[in-house]
Amino acid sequence: MNQRIFTLGAVAAGVALVACSGSDDASVADQPAASAPQVAFTYPDGSPHPTTSWGDPDLSGMWPIMHIFTTPLERPEEFGTRRIRTEEEIAAAQASMERRDANYHQMVENKTLGMGGWAESTTRVDAIALTSLISYPENGRFPALTARGQELQPQFGSSWSTEQGDGIFESPQDDFDSWDRCITRGMPSSMLPFNYNNGIRIHQSPGYVVIDLEMIHESRIVPVDGRPPLEPEIKQWMGESRGYWDGATLVVETTNYNGEVGMTNAGTPGSPRQDTPSTTNMKTIERFTRVSDDRIDYEMTIQDPEVLTDQWTISYPMVLDPEYQFFEYAFHEDNTAVRNFIETSRYERGLTPSGEPRSE
Repeated sequence: MNQRIFTLGAVAAGVALVACSGSDDASVADQPAASAPQVAFTYPDGSPHPTTSWGDPDLSGMWPIMHIFTTPLERPEEFGTRRIRTEEEIAAAQASMERRDANYHQMVENKTLGMGGWAESTTRVDAIALTSLISYPENGRFPALTARGQELQPQFGSSWSTEQGDGIFESPQDDFDSWDRCITRGMPSSMLPFNYNNGIRIHQSPGYVVIDLEMIHESRIVPVDGRPPLEPEIKQWMGESRGYWDGATLVVETTNYNGEVGMTNAGTPGSPRQDTPSTTNMKTIERFTRVSDDRIDYEMTIQDPEVLTDQWTISYPMVLDPEYQFFEYAFHEDNTAVRNFIETSRYERGLTPSGEPRSE
């Protein structure tokens, strides 16, 4: 079995301190542009850190996150503030992954993959030792909502929550979220695992880092040339990112969100069961720290004081997997899933597909 990943060494501890210390608020505009070519970067063990031909730390590669699927977003309450699983708990998580892999290969053999089920293979990377992906607050739980957050919560429903609630599907905008409609998963969900399409690929060019997402086939373009943020009046589904180098760590600050995407989605294992609102004031701060040739320690802190009583932080290891392949995620014109949900719901309520009372 591969060597266990994500031990909490000095580097990870230092990153966690940065995330919770309030230094996240430093303006991207005040940060230096791309690193000078003569700078020599090293890994925590002192060995050379790869650099691009123009001198930036090299993070490029395929970094899928299937291996974190067996770690819940929120920490189960019985773990308290314990961040690391026991050997027995790690073994149980690994066994769960292996059962999932066996199911995947069985579906491939039976030619039933995608017919009512999907379970991507994860055998190339071991399960991680974390009890949750949320590393702050210390209990690993999603922060409580403010009064404003509770007021906005009903506006961030999805097919997941509608089905678990009254089960009435009537409006594409009100009963289906942006992911249901194949617009975007938004942030931070786009950097969290799901049953499939867990690929993350990083490209670099002078002045830019591009983060490709297999799910929804989005590309996050991150300038690292010191340019100022966009005007606050400009809002986007995935926000607008600005990056800078803190030593060999890529820091990405993203603002200008449109406030129309929930912070979490029930499709991510261990997500809060309630809808989690966001606003146009949400800010995310990500840190990509390559600690070895095949591992990046990833961290994202989410701030939105209008709806959250505290910020929260996600931390996990990304593992290089050059063999991983992206598969197209496409929403084609003949996909009638949303309409079928609505028309079936109307039928169950004695209505015609157009919403009129049905004559018997």
